[in-house]
Amino acid sequence: MRLTTDRQGTHHITIPKHDPLKIGTLSAILGDIAEHFGKTRDELIQELF
Repeated sequence: MRLTTDRQGTHHITIPKHDPLKIGTLSAILGDIAEHFGKTRDELIQELF
């Protein structure tokens, strides 16, 4: 599955469409998104949850 945001510039991310996601895969996805928004993974997680 490919997701795109136009917030703070265009950013694309591909997320595997299988269940469950491995912990390392989820960590990499969160890290990539956090980097795009100029945040740490922990800051992003606090905003999401």
